[in-house]
Amino acid sequence: MSYVDKSLIAGETVVYRTHLHWIVFLWPVLITAIAVACLFYGLVHVAEVLAAIALVLWIARYLVYIASEFAITSKRVIIKVGVMQRRTLELQLAKVEAVAVTQGLLGQLFGCGSILVTGTGGTRESFSNIGSPLEFRKALQTASMS
Repeated sequence: MSYVDKSLIAGETVVYRTHLHWIVFLWPVLITAIAVACLFYGLVHVAEVLAAIALVLWIARYLVYIASEFAITSKRVIIKVGVMQRRTLELQLAKVEAVAVTQGLLGQLFGCGSILVTGTGGTRESFSNIGSPLEFRKALQTASMS
């Protein structure tokens, strides 16, 4: 059972979920491709080193990917990120003042970006590499108006 599902209170339902974007796997993909190219050109020892580095990166990024949750419920915003050091945000919808979305050119092309959730009392939490950040913001705005 996920962190979000365990955190739900009576009468609360999840209205929107997203996760980290696949772009978090970009470096492992690139290093794997370079390792394959080195193997193709006969640089076996270089390919072995790069493959080992790629494997470690694949595992690390996968753990971060599966450990990250982003949800909007009927009552709150619930976000959890991190493997070794967990960071969570649980903020009532009524306490959310703004959600800022930042997307570079690649983020706009591939549908990923960063969000900054600002709550009353000065709470400011930033989260990077979110899949569909504009949809997250729209779902949050829609839920807070309900």
